[in-house]
Amino acid sequence: MQQKALPGIGNSRNNNHFLNLFLIFQPRTKTLLKKLFIILILAPWNDLAHAQDSVKVFSAYQFNIPGSTIQCKMMPVNRGTFLMGSSTDEKGREADEGPQRTVSVSAFWMGAFEVSRDEFDVFYKDETTSANSDVDAVTRPSPQYVDLSWGMGKEGGYPVNSLSQYAALMYCRWIYDKTGVFYRLPTEAEWEYACRAGTTSRYYFGDDEQQLDKYAWYKNNSDNKFQRSGLKQPNAWGLYDMLGNVCEWTLDHYEEKRMENMADKTENPFVAPIKAKYPKALRGGGYTDEAIQLRCARRFKSDPLWNRRDPQIPKSKWWLTDAPSVGFRIIRPREQPTAEKINEFYKQYLGN
Repeated sequence: MQQKALPGIGNSRNNNHFLNLFLIFQPRTKTLLKKLFIILILAPWNDLAHAQDSVKVFSAYQFNIPGSTIQCKMMPVNRGTFLMGSSTDEKGREADEGPQRTVSVSAFWMGAFEVSRDEFDVFYKDETTSANSDVDAVTRPSPQYVDLSWGMGKEGGYPVNSLSQYAALMYCRWIYDKTGVFYRLPTEAEWEYACRAGTTSRYYFGDDEQQLDKYAWYKNNSDNKFQRSGLKQPNAWGLYDMLGNVCEWTLDHYEEKRMENMADKTENPFVAPIKAKYPKALRGGGYTDEAIQLRCARRFKSDPLWNRRDPQIPKSKWWLTDAPSVGFRIIRPREQPTAEKINEFYKQYLGN
């Protein structure tokens, strides 16, 4: 089936004809113009077409972070049912991990890697987007008052760190604003389902924590700093660093008795947002955590102490001065909501 031309662009034959005519009069800039043409005109629509094909067959795909050539890889996670939480006899079990519940989740794509500083910086430095606005629906973070990577790494595949759930969700909204494709944070249920990748063991590779070094950066091997993403082995569904490196934000507000209050055989459970900034739920653990804390069922909650050294009044809604091991990864639901529901979602979580 012939694809209709996108508004304002026309078909590729007309675009190439325009380019060739222009190059006749600018021969010395031929190579540069071709590169710019591919990056600014053709590449975004090629990415969109590839993403649309991936939607049809539900396969892995990559897309360019808007305004850049940096690519984000998304892995398909099929709809399924799993046992969420940990059993009473699991070593290291915390009370908020049970009782176990049978949970079903709808299909989605999840980032193969934690969002990198390279990716986030495209948003952070986007001068076409207002900075730290209280009135604009899409706005970018205020400048960091100190280098919150603390010398551990920025460009070159290191995860973005020291940022709030608000900042992570605004990044998702910025991508939606630029591409029209809805991305968000995973719920706790979606995160655990994707992490386990069909397993029921303490870790997604089994119960032997002596094997953890092959899969995760944590207290015993991290040299007290986060590392470039993707250097360890992935889980069975192609997701890297689900355990360790940086602890990952989820969409949920943290409730201590969440598992107890959840009905069995629940579909797509999540805890709706409330006005209170704390606590929010995170998963996966980070580079400073012990092996026992990196189990698939382990739950984490945010803490006001994560911003105790912030000199601002009120404290930043973007950055965390005392949580260097906090980052995030994104998901894209296979079934995209309507534009109305998407805007309602972002307004619910971001306030405008």
